[in-house]
Amino acid sequence: MHHSGSRLREFFNNVIGRDVYGGFVIAATGAALLCATDAAWSGPCTAPIAQLARQTNLAASDPAADPEAGPTAPQTVGAQLHHQPTPGEVEHAERVANADADAALDRARKADAAGDADGCNRALEEARHLYGID
Repeated sequence: MHHSGSRLREFFNNVIGRDVYGGFVIAATGAALLCATDAAWSGPCTAPIAQLARQTNLAASDPAADPEAGPTAPQTVGAQLHHQPTPGEVEHAERVANADADAALDRARKADAAGDADGCNRALEEARHLYGID
């Protein structure tokens, strides 16, 4: 009676013409370990972080798709009084909003790496709010 490993070795020998069974086993084992390692390194909110990063990268790469996309900041008193901002003020506000949103996403990544699901979710919620993805 043949062992299933023997049949697999025989198959490889017949199809390829040389003994590659050992190499196949090593490659298959390595692939399985890499997949398992990737799952082991995932934190409590790795997937939502990746999804938000994809959403924000997509919005940044094609602003014409959604001109409202991107980080936002609270409306200023000047805007509430119908004062038009200068181009410099708009640029400054965008830089501040980007920095705040990026910092929130960074806090989410750090909390995720530390296994802090609550901290990660709070930071993600803040980042979503700042990016206008509520």
